[in-house]
Amino acid sequence: MPHVLLIEDDASVRDGMELVLRRHGYDVDTAATGEEALALLDGPGGGKVELAVLDLMLPGIDGFEVCRRIRARTTAMPVIMLTARGDDQDIVTGLEAGADDYVVKPVTAPVLEARIRAALRRAEPSPAGPAPGAGAGADLAGLVIDRAGLTVTKHGVPVALPPTELRLLLELSASPGRVFSRERLLESIWDHTFLGDSRLVDAAVARLRAKLEDIPGKPRYVQTVRGFGYRFGPL
Repeated sequence: MPHVLLIEDDASVRDGMELVLRRHGYDVDTAATGEEALALLDGPGGGKVELAVLDLMLPGIDGFEVCRRIRARTTAMPVIMLTARGDDQDIVTGLEAGADDYVVKPVTAPVLEARIRAALRRAEPSPAGPAPGAGAGADLAGLVIDRAGLTVTKHGVPVALPPTELRLLLELSASPGRVFSRERLLESIWDHTFLGDSRLVDAAVARLRAKLEDIPGKPRYVQTVRGFGYRFGPL
């Protein structure tokens, strides 16, 4: 039974979402502030939390900072952020802080539950095998992607990637030189067949480049094909 941490300061919204999630079979912990959420994660029960649903507009420590601190603690736990306005800059800032996905309030129960299921699937070990022509642990210009062990190193130094970024790298590197559209990546990585948003892809690419590239503005590994999408290489 998946365990979710719901961080929302509005009591009526929090209670309603908690009820919905429990009805769908989730264990739920709740927090009304960022400080309360971080204390819970650092406490004895924090290790059981598998996913966080995080409101951006919180009193005290806001949701952006909470997301950054969660990411500093763990790369493995998915974070879905809630935004009331759907403001572009809020969404981009939240994604840059490390969120995996977002939903705009008010959100319906089926949409929220679908996003949570998709995020938990992304956090599961990838079934991907070795890429054609590039076996497990292939060295790609100093970048070693172990597709069996789900580890990444650059010049021998481990690179910690959250599940979404790791799956994105696995998808792109499986076919070096092939151009993937944002729509294709949304469907295969985020399972967003019901609602596409290229900002999710662009933000994940930016975070991935910040960790992999020597000069993120001049990428060798994850390259933009203007007007079409992204490709891995040529290196």
